[in-house]
Amino acid sequence: MGALISFLGGSAFRMLFGEISSFLTKRQEHKTEMARMKLQGELDAAQHDRNLAAIRVQAELGVKTINVQADADIARSDAEAFREAMARAAAPTGIAWVDAWNGCIRPAFATVALGLWGLALDAAAWALTDWDLGMIGVVAGYYFADRTLRKLKR
Repeated sequence: MGALISFLGGSAFRMLFGEISSFLTKRQEHKTEMARMKLQGELDAAQHDRNLAAIRVQAELGVKTINVQADADIARSDAEAFREAMARAAAPTGIAWVDAWNGCIRPAFATVALGLWGLALDAAAWALTDWDLGMIGVVAGYYFADRTLRKLKR
């Protein structure tokens, strides 16, 4: 019986202890590997979300850039069309009475408008309001600055 206990206590116990220890070690390694894989999956998902967000922002910026360029092109073409329309409006037609009419209609309208404004100011005892002061500034700026700018272009 002592031999049997010695046998079991020696080599059999070491074999069982080794197997149990190996099983526990492998189990712990498996848990560690599973935790690492889960963490790696979470990191990969977060990286994927960041990449999608970056792509989305780049796409939005690209669309905004295109919209800004389109708006700038529209504004540029509108300005060019306005400039061309003003040039055509100021060009003489070659028909004497049409050119005379075009030459007098603006001054006549301005004279009538100034006369009506003067009558309104007279009715208000020449008390200038903010609107009146603003209008004086616009008219003076238009007539004097316009003439100065025309002289610079010549």
